Amino acid sequence: MNTERLVTMANQIGAFFTSQGADREVAVSAIADHLRRFWEPRMRLAISRHLAAGGSGLLDEVAEAVRRLPAAHQASAARNDASG
Repeated sequence: MNTERLVTMANQIGAFFTSQGADREVAVSAIADHLRRFWEPRMRLAISRHLAAGGSGLLDEVAEAVRRLPAAHQASAARNDASG
C-alpha cells in the first residue's frame, strides 16, 4: 500500500470537511466517519500504522480522525510497529 498516496487521499478528505465551515470537532468526526465507511480495512490499517510511526504529512484534523478509528486498527498498528 502506497502510504504517500493514502496521506494525500486522507488530507483531501480532511480539506473537504474542514472547508464546510463546521467547527473542528464536527470536521474530525466527519473525516473519521468517512474513513470508516468508505476505506477498506487494509487502507485504514495502513494509515493507522503511518500515524503510529509519526504521521508525517497528515493534517492535524486527519491525524485526530485516524486516532478515532476502531481500536482493532489501532491495536494492530501498534502491535506491528512493536514487532517490526
